[in-house]
Amino acid sequence: MRRALMADLKPVSRREPASDARLHPPQGPPAGIGENEGRPYDRLEQGFALLSVVRAERADGQDAYELKGWCGDLTVEVSAGSTRLGAPGISLRNAIRGGEFPSEILRGIQLWSENQLELAAWINKIRDHHGAALRLIVWDDTGFELPWELFWVPADEQRGLPAGLLGALLVVARWTTLQDTGQDLPRETGDCHGRVLGYLHEEMTDDRHVFKPYAHHIHLRMTAFLEALNTPADRIGLVYMGCHGEYGDTVPRLSLGGRTWAELNDQTMRILHVDRSLVCLNACHSGLFVRNGGQGEQALRGFAELFLRKGAGGCIVAAGRVGDQEARVLVRSLVGEVAAHPNRPVTETLRAFRARAVAEFGPLAAIPTVRDDDGQVDKFGQKRVLRLLYAFMFHYYGHPLTTVRLTVGEGYGARGGGGW
Repeated sequence: MRRALMADLKPVSRREPASDARLHPPQGPPAGIGENEGRPYDRLEQGFALLSVVRAERADGQDAYELKGWCGDLTVEVSAGSTRLGAPGISLRNAIRGGEFPSEILRGIQLWSENQLELAAWINKIRDHHGAALRLIVWDDTGFELPWELFWVPADEQRGLPAGLLGALLVVARWTTLQDTGQDLPRETGDCHGRVLGYLHEEMTDDRHVFKPYAHHIHLRMTAFLEALNTPADRIGLVYMGCHGEYGDTVPRLSLGGRTWAELNDQTMRILHVDRSLVCLNACHSGLFVRNGGQGEQALRGFAELFLRKGAGGCIVAAGRVGDQEARVLVRSLVGEVAAHPNRPVTETLRAFRARAVAEFGPLAAIPTVRDDDGQVDKFGQKRVLRLLYAFMFHYYGHPLTTVRLTVGEGYGARGGGGW
């Protein structure tokens, strides 16, 4: 039910952020993952692995990247090379109407994966060593939109390891450098718990049904939502935005819900700092980054970096367009699963979600062709592949063990502000 007025929010005493025990940097200067003197892997727990991906310019001037991975004594280091270049053709941003055929995107990702032999061998070594307990953090500061969750991991018959897509085989969390914070690894948040605070564009109001079992306050106007986000009240476990996102080649071209990146960056967002809430952005291209050279810095900027820097305990974002109704249904299903399993890490729910998508797709060796024998586009086959890409489009940034426990309480949000 729509309401006309925003009720007063009662201020409460400031809560201390949750414990930062496991991956918190030690005292002293922060260690940079891309620097020789940085040793963030020294602070990894047993069963955690870290894959660092950083830009590197080749002698021929092409933008490339190098890989460094650590998991206990098992390491890998791969320099920039002819098969480790920026790969715009495999970005999930291409999964749009009028873009590349979905099957061609998936085949391109397969080829890209097959070219990373050293990385694949390292992944199978750490899979064999840790089994289901493995937690992989991918710290990618390239801005190349590389689809790590869709990386094709080959089988290792000697070790008895099956082939599959990385994000369905094991827990994967992403990370990015948080500018001006001195933090080099995601902090442990324990759990994100409390009610739901959200904003929904009028075209995405169906998303509200996901939160019906939980205490929630959903706004229909961005100004009221941002005011609530700056005003600590009852504890917030999840901040949800279902709206349009826009992406361009410069930071001023980034927008979310009609507000530019800079306008959102101006907001204090005290709720995130106080409650360490999980942020979920059901918005097109909300997971993409831009290197901000146009404003005099080499920093990689995007909405995931913004919300994490403001204090979010984790962030779920979209690496492509979610305007398709099927994609919207998928993300609502994903959020519903996260909320329904309060004791399960968000990353494990995402892994299970992707694994089901792979099972529904069928054998990965049988990717549909673009056209059938009559020369007609196989629309059914392309839709099957697109559904698989959608399931892997939602990325999680944060600590691999973060959980979400939402307060039960139907009808909590009928308080005005143009929302529920």
